[in-house]
Amino acid sequence: MEQLLEIKDLRVQFKTERATSNALNGVTLSIGKGESLGLVGETGAGKTTTALSILRLLPDAARILDGSITFDGQNVFDMTGAGNDLSSRQYKKLLEKQGISETEMRKIRGNKIAMIFQNPLTALNPVFTVGEQIAMVLRVHRGMGKREAMEYAGKLLEQVGIASYRVKDYPGQFSGGMRQRVGIAAGIACNPELLIADEPTTALDVTIQAQILELMKQLQTQHKTSLLMITHNLGIISELCQKVAVMYGGQIIEYGTVDAVFRDPLHPYTRGLLGALPNLEGDRERLVAIPGKIADPQNLPNGCYFNPRCEHKCAVCESKQPEMIKISDDHFVACFQAKGGV
Repeated sequence: MEQLLEIKDLRVQFKTERATSNALNGVTLSIGKGESLGLVGETGAGKTTTALSILRLLPDAARILDGSITFDGQNVFDMTGAGNDLSSRQYKKLLEKQGISETEMRKIRGNKIAMIFQNPLTALNPVFTVGEQIAMVLRVHRGMGKREAMEYAGKLLEQVGIASYRVKDYPGQFSGGMRQRVGIAAGIACNPELLIADEPTTALDVTIQAQILELMKQLQTQHKTSLLMITHNLGIISELCQKVAVMYGGQIIEYGTVDAVFRDPLHPYTRGLLGALPNLEGDRERLVAIPGKIADPQNLPNGCYFNPRCEHKCAVCESKQPEMIKISDDHFVACFQAKGGV
């Protein structure tokens, strides 16, 4: 399959006067054209930081210490070996020099790559109507006139279950779930090649969730749109995605097809996530929570980042980082306890 997005050894650090957080610690993944990938993990695992890195929307406190991102053959950036000893000005110059310019990046954002943000309250501007905000995307990237763009914005609202006449309403006139649907409408406006959905159905009731997931399926089928679905909901991933990447401590710890990973989870963390799901068939059993807290990016443990919470750890887990091993063509895992690597 031809690759649309490739991320290699991405390392991102947030540095302030108070503390340094190692948000991403060597993330490597790829998404093929027309492929859907689910990115799953607890809050703080680095999922949203990965998405913001793709769009080059990281805050000023962020530094890309290493790694590269390529989209459809274009070098978004290549900061291999950049290090963290750069001033803010030096860092921005290097980022521009070793990738496409910010002007070119603006042509990609919202057009070729669109993102549905996690928090609709902050993603929408309260002083513009929702129609104006959706129409702005169409006018910038599709060259539509004002009237044509507003009419199309109304059609997009109807696709996500909102009456078209509400294009003239402001974000403050909508509930949280409806604001999320407006964000989804803006995200799909230009039929992007890659749609990044960051918890897009969290604030929605189950009926609207089903409608939105069906809409994303149609988008993939009709336009061969690639999808990066960021979610805590493993049910959504099994329903919508072809592949899944499990994230912990800013690393991908298990990766493969949804069928292979869900049928035979090999990392203790993946087994813990799946074990926390209720079983709707057969005898009812008490759900087992993963003990401890997620790894602190400001104070990551030695060795495997999951070892303080792992019931199966051995001595090497506390001193050495496990490498990703190939179990099969459809399944990879980073764990010293995993068997069957090739």
